[in-house]
Amino acid sequence: MDHLLSIVLFTPLLGLLVLLFLPSSNKNLIRWWANLASFAGLLVSIPLITGFDRTKDFQFVETAAWIPSIGASYHLGIDGIGLVLVILTTLLGFLSILSSWTAIEDRLKEYYAFFLLQQVGMLGVFMALDFLLFFVFWETVLVPMYFIIAIWGGQRRAYAAIKFMIYTLIGSVLMLLGILALYFYHQSQFQVLSFDIADLMKTNLPAGVGWWVFWAFFLGFAVKVPMFPFHTWLPDAHTEAPTAGSVILASVLLKMGTYGFLRFSLPLLPDTSRNPQVVNIMAVLSIIGIIYGALACLMQKDWKKLVAYSSVSHLGYCTLGIFSLNPAGIAGSVIQQINHGISTGMLFLIVGIVYERRHTREIAEYGGLFKVMPVFSMVFLIAALSSMGMPPLNGFIGEFTILQGAYQMSFNWALWSAVGIALGAAYLLWLFQRTMLGEASEKNGKLLDLSPREIAVFAPLILAAFWIGLHPKPMFQVLERPVAQIVERVRPGYFAEHKLASPLTTPAASLR
Repeated sequence: MDHLLSIVLFTPLLGLLVLLFLPSSNKNLIRWWANLASFAGLLVSIPLITGFDRTKDFQFVETAAWIPSIGASYHLGIDGIGLVLVILTTLLGFLSILSSWTAIEDRLKEYYAFFLLQQVGMLGVFMALDFLLFFVFWETVLVPMYFIIAIWGGQRRAYAAIKFMIYTLIGSVLMLLGILALYFYHQSQFQVLSFDIADLMKTNLPAGVGWWVFWAFFLGFAVKVPMFPFHTWLPDAHTEAPTAGSVILASVLLKMGTYGFLRFSLPLLPDTSRNPQVVNIMAVLSIIGIIYGALACLMQKDWKKLVAYSSVSHLGYCTLGIFSLNPAGIAGSVIQQINHGISTGMLFLIVGIVYERRHTREIAEYGGLFKVMPVFSMVFLIAALSSMGMPPLNGFIGEFTILQGAYQMSFNWALWSAVGIALGAAYLLWLFQRTMLGEASEKNGKLLDLSPREIAVFAPLILAAFWIGLHPKPMFQVLERPVAQIVERVRPGYFAEHKLASPLTTPAASLR
């Protein structure tokens, strides 16, 4: 279908424009329309799955003149990595809005408008093949998330929103300087102005300039992930954001940073990306994030802050997999990004449900919920097992493949990653035991179990968790070609040297 990516990209925007004309006094109409618009966004993305050909490169490509005087174009396209992230975005966008039905009562029109605008920005990031267009969408995401936290957040919402904005904006400005450096070096070599990624990949940067541009990109992407030590904005933003804001922040926004490393840092700057010093720095920061995030979880008294710190730990695996610079590590990283979106999205929804009922996130306030809310407790158990990487759920396949890629680079990398997995199991089992088991107090004795709407929110995520865990073959197949291209770009001759025909003809292929 022609212009399919544009249809997927702008369906939420069309829903937003109609939303603006609805009467603010009619809250039910606003809720229904926002949910229908987000569901429509999910439906129109399904043909991307059915029409995707894993044997081809970028697909559904669209190109149009945008600002020809500076070489910027409206250029969209997705490969396997873009496909899985776009589908994750449309699914979690719909579920986040659906989960807000009873949670938000004030300024509904503005709330849903910001969510739909944010959806457009996130989708654009994963579709853009023009660097300037990518940056526009990247910056667009900041504004609605700032207001979602600042207006509908908790008691310290102003502090959390400003901190989120300052951190991400500084990273974005530095990334823009790196983009401009690459842009002007390309012009000096080819006498052509272009922000097109395919054109910029032809640019040969001097070693010193490539080093500088890499770290400029790093600051933009690392803050978004967030990698240690740029993570300090995340716990505050997660804790103060409304439930749906936390879900979309963890499940999709953080993936913009890891996607940036995969789409730009490695392919555009292969010499610097494979520099042993750079690789070791990235690995050390990733491992520190894994261990630090897990240890911080063990110290938390706030249920939501614990889940927030778990993201720091889990995203550390994703960046470690990327800078393993081998097929298993990179493929595992992408799959784990999807897995994190599913499992952590469920965990934040779980926290939001108990907060709506009890208006407290203190872990000590809970206990014995298994007897009072059995369906809720089973969903929590599935989410926890998924997050800690237990087979046959999705987290296992991602962590195992990343460990395989890390081991190929260094035994120590794999060892510390395994320690992080053990710590992850510890804090999640500790949380489950403290909140679900034991005797229910009088305050918790009459809590209502999940409603049909709440079950409907969790159902797609639970199905996805089991589907990826039991049948990961389609995921590996979709990622095979783009992963091979990234590895060959950053490590020329890798497959010939290892006598591999494709990126997944390693032992990870047995998982298919």
